[in-house]
Amino acid sequence: MPKGSLENHLFKKGVQPMAWATRIQIAVDVARGLSFLHSLNANVIYRDLKASNILIDSKFNAKLSDFGLARKGPSGDGTHVSTRVVGTMGYAAPEYVASGHLTPKNDVYSFGVVLLELLSGRRAMGDETMGGIEGTLVDWARPFLGDSRQFSRIMDTRLRGEYSKKGAQAASSLALRCLCCDPKNRPSMVEVLAELEQVQIQAQRNTPRTIMEQHIKRTSTPSPHKLSSFA
Repeated sequence: MPKGSLENHLFKKGVQPMAWATRIQIAVDVARGLSFLHSLNANVIYRDLKASNILIDSKFNAKLSDFGLARKGPSGDGTHVSTRVVGTMGYAAPEYVASGHLTPKNDVYSFGVVLLELLSGRRAMGDETMGGIEGTLVDWARPFLGDSRQFSRIMDTRLRGEYSKKGAQAASSLALRCLCCDPKNRPSMVEVLAELEQVQIQAQRNTPRTIMEQHIKRTSTPSPHKLSSFA
């Protein structure tokens, strides 16, 4: 993919920081891909969602890649699939790590981590910008998520405050729900996608005209390539 991975754009030194509208567009693209995988017809659990597996095309559309760990989800009356625990530390849902019980809600947790990375510009594990705190980004950020007076503390300083405060608060609250310790209380990816699309609309309204024209130009023409969320 021409623009490489999301990991490079968020964490590689010397790369120009992504604008708020671009970050939300990427989150929407990823949510759309996972929503499709979790649909009744597909019933696939991705199982290894992380920044390095999200690839970016020339117009900053995001695509899911590397389906080597994907697994067909539970069928019939089954509530989960029992598997050997695989994935990447910092992104895997705690109940999956503890039991090996695989459900679509495991992907929802991983998406919450990626959304948190998009908001904060920090890595899922042991980021130096967290003041040398050992542990996960989730552990560091959880106290601030969903708090209208505290959520701004997690936001990427490279955005220089150029983002919708209402949209950022909505996104941080959504991330908190995705990261809920009880998987039953996490939203489905369909719900996540619907909420992010509303944040995206607001982000576009608050984007300067010249940037907006470029954004509309690259997202307004439907095509099989644009509609695909997979590399």
